Amino acid sequence: MQLRYTEGQAAGLDTPLLAIAVTEGTHASAEHLGALDTLLGGAIDSTMTAGDVAGKESDEVVLYGGEAGPRRVVLLGVGPSDDLDAEKIRRFAGRAVRAAERLNLESLTLSLDGLGAVDPEVAAQSVAEGAVIASWKFVELQAEDLASPTVLVDSVDLVGGESGPASAGAMAGAAIGRAVNFCRSLQDRPGNVATPSHLAEEAERMGAALGLDVTVFDEARMREEGMHALLSVSRGSEVEARFIIMEHRGGEAGEAPLILVGKGLTFDAGGISIKPSQGMEEMKYDMSGGAAVIAAMQAIVELGVRANVIGLVPSSENMPSGTATKPGDVISSLAGKTIEVINTDAEGRLILADALAWGARMKPAAMVDCATLTGSVIIALGHHAAAVMGNDDELVAELRGAGDASGERCWPLPLWAEYRKQLDSNYADLQNIGGRPAGSITAAAFLKEFVGDTPWAHLDIAGTAWGEGKLPYQRKGGTGFPTRLLVEWVRRRAG
Repeated sequence: MQLRYTEGQAAGLDTPLLAIAVTEGTHASAEHLGALDTLLGGAIDSTMTAGDVAGKESDEVVLYGGEAGPRRVVLLGVGPSDDLDAEKIRRFAGRAVRAAERLNLESLTLSLDGLGAVDPEVAAQSVAEGAVIASWKFVELQAEDLASPTVLVDSVDLVGGESGPASAGAMAGAAIGRAVNFCRSLQDRPGNVATPSHLAEEAERMGAALGLDVTVFDEARMREEGMHALLSVSRGSEVEARFIIMEHRGGEAGEAPLILVGKGLTFDAGGISIKPSQGMEEMKYDMSGGAAVIAAMQAIVELGVRANVIGLVPSSENMPSGTATKPGDVISSLAGKTIEVINTDAEGRLILADALAWGARMKPAAMVDCATLTGSVIIALGHHAAAVMGNDDELVAELRGAGDASGERCWPLPLWAEYRKQLDSNYADLQNIGGRPAGSITAAAFLKEFVGDTPWAHLDIAGTAWGEGKLPYQRKGGTGFPTRLLVEWVRRRAG
């Protein structure tokens, strides 16, 4: 999707649709509406006087233009000016794209005026993100309906005052939006397409296009390295596992890197501890953390982030077969610790264990992993936030701040030493589950065993990685969570 920033007044633009935010208490005589109202023959004033647009978040009215200027104007209420923030601005942009779709329009213009006291750069970035993300739809596996073709927005103009920070924000938002859509494409592809090899090939393709160094380990290389926990999960599948390493050298030589780790379980049947059949098709999304890390690395490179950043994605399937790991088996790991596998459906923590141990060897400044790890997190937090846990309170606080800014929120859960006792095993150094109580926390406690003294945090995204598309810029399926959060955190760390 093409996105441009235009400096100037919205009223004089020739565009099929102009979207303008209206806060509560706004009058037609407001600076950003006055000239447009005159051009429309007082239609905005009439609409507001009638009470059809009062600035409430549910307000939406389409007006038709005259001989000059916009051919249509959609007024979208965004609530009180004092409550306006980056996330509400993203949703405004998403609503504008949906309005364009209903009108079968492939292009529109969004005004950056009337967005309250939000910093112009933040506002422009948020509008760009919301528009780019909203414009995407997964159609690559569907035949074209010639009788009723799908009309998607493929061109968006942002119009506002002086360029500079606002233009830079718009371009950053576009890059982040493209990354989110890349993640969603990987998420929505079915397990017979998005295999571990496919994830690796997509990472390599992206790396070649952007100058990102990508290395992929096959199972033979993983066996040489001692990644036995990862390989134990892949043992039941005919599809080989892959370990993907992506390196962005944007910082000083020798500077400790930031490491992002994403669970890349491309299909999870549960292994021998097989899942119920109902809803199992959704287990193609179990690689959402890995997809988010690959996509975040794309944005980090495109944005030229001045930091050394490494993305790690352990990827496999988890299938039942005569060669699959069995409950009760004891396996080794890259860190040298032995693990008693109590439940083969707790496999994500096994592939992450080796990836985290690999990352810890690189002596990073900080390491963050993201994974659709436990159903327990949905019971705790629903679908509104990811859980965040870690061994470094400042890092956890950084991720909370990045989540609030990016619209991908996370909330901390405790990781006290008492939870580790639930992982004690009679036969190995630890077991892979700690029972039903505090399931999300004991999963994180398991991961903590493999990070050493590295500052580390874990994001459990099982409740946020995919959904019904309830936000204006989302659709049913993959959400791209936490691509924006990861990019925001890295950009903040880079200063």
